[in-house]
Amino acid sequence: MMEKESRRLVNCATLPICLVLIGLVYATFFHSNDTILESWGNLSSEKINIDAVDPQEFLLRRLVRGDDRVQLDSNGFSCRADVHTQVCVANKPVRIYNKGLTVYVPSDSDQPQVKRIVKPYARLEDETAMKRVSPVQILHGNNTIDPPACNFTHNVTAVVFSSKGFTGNVFHEFNEIIIPLFITTRHFRSRVRFVITDFELWWVQKYNRCLSHLSAYEVINPGTDDGSVHCFPGAVIGLTYHDNLSLNSTDIPGGYSMFDFKQFLKESYNLKINHVSEIQKPMLMLISRRKTRRFLNEDKMVEMIMELGFQITRVEPEWMYNLDEFAEVVNSCSVMLGAHGAGLTNEIFLPTGAVMVQVVPLQNEWAATTYYGGPAKEMGVRYLEYKIEPEESSLFDTYGKDHPVFTDPKSIISKGYYAFRSVYLDQDLKINLERFKKTLIEAKKIVESSTPIN
Repeated sequence: MMEKESRRLVNCATLPICLVLIGLVYATFFHSNDTILESWGNLSSEKINIDAVDPQEFLLRRLVRGDDRVQLDSNGFSCRADVHTQVCVANKPVRIYNKGLTVYVPSDSDQPQVKRIVKPYARLEDETAMKRVSPVQILHGNNTIDPPACNFTHNVTAVVFSSKGFTGNVFHEFNEIIIPLFITTRHFRSRVRFVITDFELWWVQKYNRCLSHLSAYEVINPGTDDGSVHCFPGAVIGLTYHDNLSLNSTDIPGGYSMFDFKQFLKESYNLKINHVSEIQKPMLMLISRRKTRRFLNEDKMVEMIMELGFQITRVEPEWMYNLDEFAEVVNSCSVMLGAHGAGLTNEIFLPTGAVMVQVVPLQNEWAATTYYGGPAKEMGVRYLEYKIEPEESSLFDTYGKDHPVFTDPKSIISKGYYAFRSVYLDQDLKINLERFKKTLIEAKKIVESSTPIN
C-alpha cells in the first residue's frame, strides 16, 4: 500500500516537469515557420513567418513556386505561361478599370511600367477558342500618370477569367473553366471575388451553384463599359489548368484531388447518392444525339436495354441546360451510355462505382480515351467502350468499303481538323445489337457486384 502511494506521489511530483518537457518538445517540432500548407509540394526550403504575412497574401503565394515565387516575394507580381494557359498573380493592391479591361499593379521600386496582355481562358493552344476571348491588359510598375481613382473598394482577392472560348459545349465548360477555377481558388475558402470577362449571363446562371460555392460574393461583369474602377488587395488573372477533366493533387494548394472536386459538386448540387450500390434497380441513362453520331436504331437499343433488366432514362441535349436538375438525374443512374461527345462529360456526376459506356465511332479512339475514358478512373467511375465496326457506321453506305475513308484514313486526317470533322465526327451509328449486348451485360454485372470501400 505504501509502495503504491509512493508511486502516486512520484507521478504527481513529476507532472509539472512532464508539462515543461511537453512544451519544449512542441516548441522544437511544431513551432516552425514551414507549416504543412507552406511546404506544399516541397517547393521551397525557405522559411516564412506566417504571423507577419497577411492571410490573402499567403494564399496568393501558394499559387506560385520556384522562380515565380521569388519574383512574387520581391516585387509583388509574377506571371507564368505554359501551352494551355497564362496566369498572373499580384499580392499587392490592384485597380481594375472596366473600360478597356486594364489591371494596374503598382511597384515598390522605381521600375518603369511594363505592359502585359493576358487572355484568361485555359485553352491557349487553340486559336479558334482564343479568338473569342478578350485580352486583359496588365500595367505593372510605376508611371508618371497616376492610375484612375477607385470607385469600388473590395477586401478580398479578385480572380479574373473569361466565360467565352468554347462555352456552349459542356466538356469545355468544365475542362477550361470550372475545374481550373476549382484548382485556382478552392484554398481561398470563398474569400475571392470573380471578375468575369466576355460576360455570358446564361453561363453564369447555369453554373451559379459552382460559382457561389467558390466565392461568397456576387460576380462582377466588367463588360458594362461604365468606366468604373474596382480596387482589390490582390488579384489572379487567368486560371491554372492541369489536363483533360483532371486535377493533379501534387500541384494544387491543399492537395485537392478529383475525389475532392466530386465532393465539391455533391455539396454544390445537393447530390444524395454516394455509391452505385445505393440504387435498388440498375438505372441506365442513354444520351440521345440529334445532329451527328446519332444512334440510327436507338429504339431497338432501348428495347434490348429494358429486356436486360435496366430501367432507362433517355436524355437529349436540351435536358443538360438546367444543370441544377440534370446533375441530380445523372447522380441517380448506375450506367451512362452514349456515343463519343460532350454529353459524356456528365459522368462527373455519376456515383462512385457507376459505369460509363462510350460508343466509339470510327477513327475516334484517341479522343474517346483522352477526353472521357482516361479521366473516368479518377472519378471513381468504371469505364467500358464499344468500338464500332465499319459496317455499323453510316460512312459504310456513303463511301463503300474500298474508299480511303476506310482503307487509308491517314489521307483524310492529314488534311486537317475540319476535313477529319466533316467525315469522322459527322458519321451516324447503327449498332450491332447482338455484339453490343455483351458490353451491356458486363456493365450490369459490374454495378450489381459493386460495393463501397470504406
